[in-house]
Amino acid sequence: MSNKKTQKPSEGIRLNKFIAHAGICSRREADMHIKIGSVKVNNKVMTEMGYKVVPTDVVQFDGQHLKAEKPTYVLLNKPKGFLATTRDEKGRKTVMDLVANATKARIVPVGRLDRPTTGLLLFTNDGDLAKKLTRPSTGVKKLYHVVLDKNVNGQHLQSIKEGMTLDDGSIKAHEVSFVQGASKREVGIALHSGRNRIVRRIFEHLGYEVITLDRVLFAGLTKKDLPRGHWRHLSRTEVQQLKML
Repeated sequence: MSNKKTQKPSEGIRLNKFIAHAGICSRREADMHIKIGSVKVNNKVMTEMGYKVVPTDVVQFDGQHLKAEKPTYVLLNKPKGFLATTRDEKGRKTVMDLVANATKARIVPVGRLDRPTTGLLLFTNDGDLAKKLTRPSTGVKKLYHVVLDKNVNGQHLQSIKEGMTLDDGSIKAHEVSFVQGASKREVGIALHSGRNRIVRRIFEHLGYEVITLDRVLFAGLTKKDLPRGHWRHLSRTEVQQLKML
C-alpha cells in the first residue's frame, strides 16, 4: 500500500521540491529522475510525481540518502587563485574552502568564475533558483570591472556595444564604458551572458590582455560591505528579489 494514502493533504513537501532543496538539481530535473526510477522512498522506487515527503520518510537518490535542508544562500567576494568548483582532482584550492564555515548545508556555486577572476559568487542548495539564475533566458545581469594592458580604443567600446562574433557565436554587451575617474585602461562592462570566459574573450578578440577582472554585481547583488575573501548570508529581501527575476 502506498504511504501517500496515510498522509493528510497539508503534510510534507512534494518529492521533487525535497530533492531540489537537498541541492541535487532543480524540481523539473527531479521530476525526470523520479520518472526513470532513480529515487527511492523507504527503500521502494517512487515514481509517483505528487508524493509528499514527511519527516519519517527515508529518501534516496541514486543510492544516496538525502536530508531535508533549509534553503541556504551565501554570497562570497571571491579572491583570485581559487577554482569555482566543488572539488579539484589536482588538490588545488576551491571556493568551497572559503565558505566551509558558512553552513552545514550542501551548497554549490551558481555559475562560475575562472581562477584568476575575483568578485561576487553566489552559493545555494536551492536547485530551482540555481537553475533559474544560470538559464540564458533569465538574462541575469553581471557587471565587471576590467583592467587591461593598454588604453582602450573608444571605437572598440562601440564595437562591444553593437555586438561582435566570437568562435562560439555573437555577443553584445548590455553596457560598456570607461570607469569614471580612472585611466583609459579600466572599463566597466555589463553582460547577460554566462558563457565561459566571455569577458576575457571579448577583449582578447580586440587585441587586449586582461590584467584583472572583478565581478562587482550579480543579479542585483553587490559587494557593498563584503571584503575580498569574505562571505555573508543573503537577507530574506534579497532572496525574494532573486526569485522574482
